Amino acid sequence: MAVSETDLVALNEKVRAESLEVQAALREMKKVIVGQGSVLDRMMIALLCRGHVLVEGVPGLAKTLAVRTLGQVLDLQFSRIQFTPDLLPADLTGTMIYQQRTGEFVARKGPVFTNLLLADEINRAPAKVQSALLESMQERQVTLGDQTHKLPEPFMVFATQNPIEQEGTYPLPEAQVDRFLLKVRIDYPKAEEERAILDRMAGLELPPVARVMSHEAVQRMADRVLGVYMDERIRDYIVALVRSTRTPKDVGLGEVAHLIAFGASPRATLAFSHAARAMAFLQGRGFVIPEDVKAVALDVLRHRILLTYEAEAEDVTSEQLVERLLDRVEVP
Repeated sequence: MAVSETDLVALNEKVRAESLEVQAALREMKKVIVGQGSVLDRMMIALLCRGHVLVEGVPGLAKTLAVRTLGQVLDLQFSRIQFTPDLLPADLTGTMIYQQRTGEFVARKGPVFTNLLLADEINRAPAKVQSALLESMQERQVTLGDQTHKLPEPFMVFATQNPIEQEGTYPLPEAQVDRFLLKVRIDYPKAEEERAILDRMAGLELPPVARVMSHEAVQRMADRVLGVYMDERIRDYIVALVRSTRTPKDVGLGEVAHLIAFGASPRATLAFSHAARAMAFLQGRGFVIPEDVKAVALDVLRHRILLTYEAEAEDVTSEQLVERLLDRVEVP
């Protein structure tokens, strides 16, 4: 739906003013976190989109610290659970406890009842636990006994998995991977960043951070993101990008069709729309431009393209395919 130039200017001013609060929160986080600016942006995007993030990276890259700091800066409750092969669904969601005095069962809620849930090494948990988490992520509720309990708002799962050690792991099913708004890869810091980490963490205590926003403000800004304007041509561009992952020959890349077993689902189209709007919001704009779509393309698509055995044999990654598709799909 088209908007008038006057309305767009007014929307742009409102977004610019509110995005300054988000940028202030990110600056506060960077007092503790060194060199992970892109990851922090993606965490904020997911929170503003009411989505979830899957992070792949080796241990020791401050993933836990980043989520805990986000909770402190935004006044959000934080919980962490270490996923292990012997974990039970009740360890995540909670269970019903019998009260002998009253003769009734009462709900004892688990760590999933929080705002920010760090699911550490999610691929080490068996299928039943992953299924319990799936209900929490998708429905934002937990069933204990015959009662359904709503999760707090906002609610975001920040799940991690180790790309190196795969022994004793349970690969996430495609249905659950698709529920993550974004998949982010974290690499080792640069030399100057690692030196800054050493200098900053030399003391026994972390640098203090201040609360910049309330969780009510986070909810308000999430509603604002939904109102960021997206032109019809940008919508068509997103649809074309997602469809090109299913039929790459339509954009002149028939030679890679045998490398893709399944392309991205319509959920990716929705994720693209939400994430691109949030990226525009972070930049202080009330409208989406093609660069916003390109900026989130890898994070939206890398886990939604299922490769064939030929791709694995040729050492082709989903990121490489996304880059080629971005080069071929016409930009509005």
